Amino acid sequence: MIKPHSYTIALDSRGKHYSSEALSKKLNEWQEMGKTINILIGGPEGYTEETLKKSDMQWSLSYLTFAHPIVRIILAEQLYRAHSILKNHPYHRE
Repeated sequence: MIKPHSYTIALDSRGKHYSSEALSKKLNEWQEMGKTINILIGGPEGYTEETLKKSDMQWSLSYLTFAHPIVRIILAEQLYRAHSILKNHPYHRE
């Protein structure tokens, strides 16, 4: 269940694409909002129009379609990389 007054991001191939550096800036913005962040992973049929309208933004990890378990791994890695960039950790290499 999505809590009221939270920020909801729908992972969708039609959403915005980010480089690692741009994602780190976006992650910083999300953290500064002080809201609960919900990241939705769509099912095999995608989202209903109602769900997309209720989301605050759509983010695309790729133009490709991935299975749920793969998306979770990709999402975790990209968020970790973005966090590492924010903290000047050497995980991310340019």
